[in-house]
Amino acid sequence: MDKTKTASVLTCPECGHRKEEQMPTDACQYFYECEQCRTVLKPKSGDCCVYCSYGTVACPPIQQNKSCC
Repeated sequence: MDKTKTASVLTCPECGHRKEEQMPTDACQYFYECEQCRTVLKPKSGDCCVYCSYGTVACPPIQQNKSCC
């Protein structure tokens, strides 16, 4: 049984806005635009995607101990 979570709450580091988003299971999301302040988020150094940097849950490939993108 697959226990991979596909929803993550992203928090904008600029304005603190939080929104739950569905993560893609077959690709990394490198950019994300905050709907409140319009800041475009990019992964922090060493992270593969915005979910690993700013989300409450790591992306599906990382959850499954696979290499991401």
